[in-house]
Parts: sequence; C-alpha cells; structure tokens
Amino acid sequence: MALFEARHLHKRFGDQVVLEEISIAFEEHRVSGVMGPNGAGKTTCFNVLTGHYKPDRGTVVFDGEDITGLPPRIIARKGISRSFQIMNLFNEYSAIENVLIGLPEMRARGFDMVHPVRGDSAAMDRAATVMAKVGLAGKEWDAAASLPYGDRRALEIAVALAAEPRLLFLDEPTSGLGADTTARLAELVQELRSAYTMVIIEHDMRFLFGLADTIAVIQWGQVIAQGSPDELRANNWVQRSNLGMLR
Repeated sequence: MALFEARHLHKRFGDQVVLEEISIAFEEHRVSGVMGPNGAGKTTCFNVLTGHYKPDRGTVVFDGEDITGLPPRIIARKGISRSFQIMNLFNEYSAIENVLIGLPEMRARGFDMVHPVRGDSAAMDRAATVMAKVGLAGKEWDAAASLPYGDRRALEIAVALAAEPRLLFLDEPTSGLGADTTARLAELVQELRSAYTMVIIEHDMRFLFGLADTIAVIQWGQVIAQGSPDELRANNWVQRSNLGMLR
C-alpha cells in the first residue's frame, strides 16, 4: 500500500481546468518525481496534495487516512513537510532560529521570535543536528539573508526536516542554482533518501532522472506517463520531447 495517494483529483480556477482526473501514488522509503512543462499543472498538483488548495473533487490519502481538504498546518502535524519554489525563510533571523521554528516542540508552545530560545539546549542541539544533515554545520548563527543562495536552499530543506516528517515534498529545489550547487543538492538528496520518503517536483530533468525511483509526467493537467527513469526514456511522448536528449 502506498504511503501517500491521490485519487481522481480535479481542480479548476474559474473556467480553467488545471487538474483533471489526477491519480498518483508515492511509495514509502522511495524518491518519487513529478515533472512536466511549464503550465502543465505540477505546482497546482503539489498545492492540492499539501493542503494549500482544496480539490474540487477527488481524495488525498496519507498512511490510510483521508486528508482531503485539511489545512496545511494540520497536514504538517500528521508528518508531511514541504519546501517551496519561492523560498520561505525569516531573513532577519539566524539560520538556526529558522530551523528552531520547525521543531515540533517549538511549534507546540509557540516560538517567540523576539526572545530566542538559546537557553533550551535540547532544542538547540536538535536544530544544530538538522543543520549538519544538510551541510550547514558552523553556520548556525549566520543571518539567513547573508547565506549564499545554495545554502539558503539547504536551509529551507532543514526547516522542513526539523518537523520530523515521514514524507518530504520538495518544490523545484534546483530553481536558481548553478551546476555546482545543483550537484551538491543531488548529493544531499542521496544522503537523505535512506531516512525520508521524498517527492520532488522539478524542471531539471537530469537532476530528477538521476535521483528518482519513479516519475510521473503531468501535461494538460493529467498524468500522461509514469514509471522508472528508464521506462520514461522509452516512452513515446518523452522521445518526442526534449527529454529524449537524456538517452
């Protein structure tokens, strides 16, 4: 049984149908990918899966529980975290303070941004451990705004990991990255894959094909192909697109 499954999702905005009969499943302990051209409906699909949009019809199931239409904060408490295509960090605070916000105990009691919790050694240690996982050890007290772009991407992933998720969604994680930082991000995903179930929506096909166990292709608001990278390379639609260059 899939850890996460969407069935027959439909979403429209006014007269525009953005998602039509989307059915997709993500297996536990695997890296899954979602790809497609601009305007295909990928980000809308992600927003429906993570509660930012409510589907007009269809169901979303996580670990056997129907979570359709629940608000993002409730979905997050159930063990689902996500990053965003446009980074969502508190730039005026330090890197570790951003990570502290994601810790379950901090969210439960309310994190006071005016009075940092430096006295809570256990929380600080957990936040520092998460930062080390994403390669940011030694940068705990750097201002988030001062970090290089690649480190800011890693910090956003650290914030998502701080919530101790069972499932991690990454929305266009390579957006704005150069070749070197993209390669570093790929190494980070490889390191994390043994501990987390991950779903990556991505425009960089080489990045995605190099990491994902299975990939779903969305076009015209529908899933038109899915399978392993090798299966998609052999797919007629992929061969007729620029993805055929991945051979």
